[in-house]
Amino acid sequence: MNTPQERPQSTPTSLRQLWPFVRPYRWQMALAGLFLVLAAAATLLFPIALRQLIDSGVLPADRHAQAMALKGHFLELFGVAVALGIFSAARFYVVSWLGERVTADIRNAVYSHVLRMSPEFFETTQTGEVLSRLTTDTTLVQTVVGSSLSMGLRNAVMGAGALLMLVWTHPYVMGQILLVVLLVVLPAMVYGKRVRRLSRASQDRVADASAIAAEVLNAIPIVQSYTAEAREAERFNASTQAAFETASRRSRARAMLVAFIIIANAALILWGLYQGTQAVMAGRISAGELGQAAFYVAIFAGAVAVLGEVYGDLLRAAGASERLMELLHTRSPVQSPTTPLRPVIVQRGSALVFEGLAFSYPSRPQQKALDGFDLRVQAGQTVALVGASGAGKTTVFGLLLRFYDPQHGKMMLDGIAIQDLSLSDLRQRIAIVPQEPVMFSSSALENIRYGRPDASDEEVKAAAVAAFADEFITRLPQGYDTFLGERGVRLSGGQRQRIAIARAMLKNPPLLLLDEATSALDAHSERMVQAALEHAMQGRTTLVIAHRLATVQRADVIVVLEHGRVVEQGNHTELMKQAGVYARLAALQFQG
Repeated sequence: MNTPQERPQSTPTSLRQLWPFVRPYRWQMALAGLFLVLAAAATLLFPIALRQLIDSGVLPADRHAQAMALKGHFLELFGVAVALGIFSAARFYVVSWLGERVTADIRNAVYSHVLRMSPEFFETTQTGEVLSRLTTDTTLVQTVVGSSLSMGLRNAVMGAGALLMLVWTHPYVMGQILLVVLLVVLPAMVYGKRVRRLSRASQDRVADASAIAAEVLNAIPIVQSYTAEAREAERFNASTQAAFETASRRSRARAMLVAFIIIANAALILWGLYQGTQAVMAGRISAGELGQAAFYVAIFAGAVAVLGEVYGDLLRAAGASERLMELLHTRSPVQSPTTPLRPVIVQRGSALVFEGLAFSYPSRPQQKALDGFDLRVQAGQTVALVGASGAGKTTVFGLLLRFYDPQHGKMMLDGIAIQDLSLSDLRQRIAIVPQEPVMFSSSALENIRYGRPDASDEEVKAAAVAAFADEFITRLPQGYDTFLGERGVRLSGGQRQRIAIARAMLKNPPLLLLDEATSALDAHSERMVQAALEHAMQGRTTLVIAHRLATVQRADVIVVLEHGRVVEQGNHTELMKQAGVYARLAALQFQG
């Protein structure tokens, strides 16, 4: 994604990037355009009816004829007003619907796109900034598509119509007005560039504040345990103050632009009236024609003023649309192949081959997380990965799930390179129980069903029983329908872990990944869950990451990693006899 220094300046033409989202609603746009033209036409008819009223109904004449003329002209004016009200209301509804629909489509597209980004994206992009773009930026786009753009088009049509009527009826006055318009529009466009830059900067500062808030709110227990509430509040205050100062500069610049446009338009109207009164006094036009001309000048001046306001909104929305399109155009480095191979159907777990893997995280390119990693796993085996923190154990899982792709080497799943499988097919064959279990803000039933959305209630409960989660779930206030709170705050760490295990067991894949799956359990729960996991491991290949060696002594193969390389391999007994790295780790743990 571009840095603030690399970003090009926003212009209203940036809104063209929204066309793919607007295009499916061409008929609604055409309908809105029709109502817009009809409403503008009704407005432009009003001065003509007014001129006839002044010239025919107000000037001295026969009383009876005058009364009848007045009645007819007022009815004409009322008819124009009714038409204007109906067409304006219809335009407002269609355009508002269009704005809401397009905004919803953009939000859905951005959110769906972000969900498919690899973890590399989130190493450099804060979640709060993504949320800011999904909310603040899409709201700005909605304002333009559902309101400002329509107002701009309506006033552009009315302004152009008023200009044509003035050219037709009073070409001399029109030539002078056009000169004044140029003196108004050109400075406004030049000054608008400053407003545009400040609008983009203001949106970026709001995103910074959102990012800080999202980060801190997700770590409330840590913040409070370190009594950092005041520090974090001050950091957020500093961010919001920066956003406020940038927004103030933007508002000040825009206020000056608005003041200039209003004053210039007032001069435009007064100049037109002055020229008209001179023409009436010279006998070149009638009083009704003066009223008509004054009305057209007022319409034109009002249109210019509104267009100035709309231009400011367009600048803000252009910046917002650029930020949204920036997000949509960011491509994940991990992609499914164009023509993926179909995975082999296996009866007893999946076979894995890792050959010469070398990998460095994008945020740490000089530090190798894996360096020449080689491993063969037979179908149905339980293989434990052990070693000190930073040895590369979790990295193996991340590469196997294709959260990242290695810089060198290859990985094979049942004889097929995993890069040749679609991401969906690959990940459907794997279930992972992470060290920090993830709970969603829903019921216990739905949290387990996340592993297989089409599972029945009975299947979900059977998985919970197998993971020894049923016993505490049934004691919850509403049982399986109990809302677990954000991130499962209503459960203990061990309970969350058992729900995560039940979720993986419900998925029932040929390959199971356990990342310290029993680390959060007490001794009693660990024994129960260990028994459940041993049952779950039957018939499938299992990779286990463990720091506590007591939990992996019965693994078929124990692989010892150091600095991203396999340094020892064998079962517990064999490795103890070698008196190497594993034996030293075991001695430290078992003797302690």
